[in-house]
Amino acid sequence: MYHPTTHTLPLMLIAAIMSLSACAGTSVQPGYRGLMWRPFSEGLSPEPLKDGFYWRAPWNSIYLYDVRWQSFTEHIDALSADDLQVLIKAAIIVRPIPEEVYFLAHEVGTDFYPRIVKPEFLAAVRSVVSGYNMVTVPERSSEIASKVQAVVTEKLKGRHLEIQSVALADVDFPQIVLNAIEQKQAKEQEKEQKEFELTIAAKDAEIARTRAKGEGDAIRIRAEGEAEGLRIRAIGQAKAQETIAKTLTPAYLQFKLYDSPNSKIVLLPENLNVPVLINPDAPPSGAGERNQGVVLGR
Repeated sequence: MYHPTTHTLPLMLIAAIMSLSACAGTSVQPGYRGLMWRPFSEGLSPEPLKDGFYWRAPWNSIYLYDVRWQSFTEHIDALSADDLQVLIKAAIIVRPIPEEVYFLAHEVGTDFYPRIVKPEFLAAVRSVVSGYNMVTVPERSSEIASKVQAVVTEKLKGRHLEIQSVALADVDFPQIVLNAIEQKQAKEQEKEQKEFELTIAAKDAEIARTRAKGEGDAIRIRAEGEAEGLRIRAIGQAKAQETIAKTLTPAYLQFKLYDSPNSKIVLLPENLNVPVLINPDAPPSGAGERNQGVVLGR
């Protein structure tokens, strides 16, 4: 007797084994997210696959997205606020948001950096650097990097990406710009030196003027003092002479003559109007000695 179930069981086992051998599997490594692609049914699955091993039919696929932080470095030429070229080596660290890889795949794809991040990054660096003078860019690189990060974060809002940091790794200037800087610094130093010399010369001139004025004032004061002394002395002498003149009367002179121990009394006619020389101590004539005398007159 024929029993179908006895013959179909081995066939079913063979079909199952053949189906299993035809299936494939994909491993999602840590740091990645996977999206199942079923072209004959639901298409791209919206639920991200975390790390693990996943069986799939041979006609299905799993797309892998790296959701780890990735660093990208760019060499950017920018113009500063004073219209000088600055060569900047800048780096940005970015990654897809793990829970939003489905939307990133639909809107951008796996090449998100060259398509949307890089253009915004370059534009942000050039825009921010244009607000700084060239010589201040290196010393304010951290401030510039923070502003660039804020600009890029704002530009990528809603694009299913997040920015960890932005850094300016290096800042260079073209040789022609460096030569111009050196020449400018040399001119500024020469100008400062001349200004310093002018300041010193002005100070020296001021000191000389002050010294000359002081010496002139001293001479003037000394001359005024001497003139005042002469004036006072002349006034005193005039007063003394005036006093003497008032006291030297003929009667006083006669009294002093009479009062002198060397005086001699000589009687003269009352109406004698000629001067008389009296030499009371004169030696006989011809003795050759110096005569002393008194002149009297009326």
